[in-house]
Amino acid sequence: MKKVALISLIAITGLITASFITETTTLQHDTEDGLKWYTDLDEANKISKESGKPIFGFFTGSDWCGWCHKLEREVFQKDAFVEWANDEVVLLELDFPRKTKLPEDLAKQNRELQQAFKVTGYPTIWIFFAEKDPVTAHYNLTALGKLGYPSGAEKGKEEVKFLNNANAVLANAEKK
Repeated sequence: MKKVALISLIAITGLITASFITETTTLQHDTEDGLKWYTDLDEANKISKESGKPIFGFFTGSDWCGWCHKLEREVFQKDAFVEWANDEVVLLELDFPRKTKLPEDLAKQNRELQQAFKVTGYPTIWIFFAEKDPVTAHYNLTALGKLGYPSGAEKGKEEVKFLNNANAVLANAEKK
């Protein structure tokens, strides 16, 4: 598989560990519709390695981004997306809230990934693989492709266009 992009991050030290979790922040959360979202790259990467599935990095502003809420409502909450996501990817939520303060380690991780992928708007999704160097603790990221809200989709069928785009990213990655 040809690498679309290889990005070396500055060492991500002191990532979220159980000892740093507050009552309002967890390493993962399950949604009512059956999705499991991780917030910790180390944990998502562990699951990615075990399953062979790429990471689906969802850059969002959970408490202010209207387009993020629209994407969640019109795509992520649909049965077709839930089935696809559970089969194809490991979900990683990278949140940039304005009203809620994230633990510093989580905010730092999210900022570093935002910079590595050059994310300037929300919602943005990057599908990628990560490889952590055991000596330096740096992550090498192999970007497979980028997604966003499925503009121009037929009303009520946004998940169809989104999933077609997501499958195209995965198919292109397999060809390389």
